[in-house]
Amino acid sequence: MLQGRLSEETEVRVAASTVWEVYRGVELGKLVDQLLPDVLGRVEVLQGDGGVGTVVKLTFPQGTPGVGYLKERFIKIDDEKRVKETETFEGGFKALGFHLYRVRLEIIEKDSESSIIRSTVEYEVDEEHAANVSFVSTKALGIMAQTVGTYLAQKINAEHQHDPNCA
Repeated sequence: MLQGRLSEETEVRVAASTVWEVYRGVELGKLVDQLLPDVLGRVEVLQGDGGVGTVVKLTFPQGTPGVGYLKERFIKIDDEKRVKETETFEGGFKALGFHLYRVRLEIIEKDSESSIIRSTVEYEVDEEHAANVSFVSTKALGIMAQTVGTYLAQKINAEHQHDPNCA
């Protein structure tokens, strides 16, 4: 059995609490749908309201290698540590012979106006499917973090420009 872990950190100019509000539940999927349908695909909530046990289906963009979709379950949401974990249970890497494919998203406060989004993938796969490890990447998670961070920063700036109380 092969086990591995990949991690990527993306700094964003948005407060950790603001980023966490998006990342903790189903809002992240809605933003992916809106901002990255051609990169990450379409996200659909199949069950739940964004808490532990929520099930989402991600349908990959046309031309993505593999089975074309994955279903994952939210297995951990820690508001204090700003950590969310999901596990794929159908499609995606499960269809490629992986026993475990877990994504951990962590929002780390840098200062009052910036934070770091740490995206980690953990996996376990049999020796016979070891070649499929080459498909494991945090690239899509990094693109998602950068895009969501930029979107939130622009949204905050726009709100401040329209607020007469902000100088």
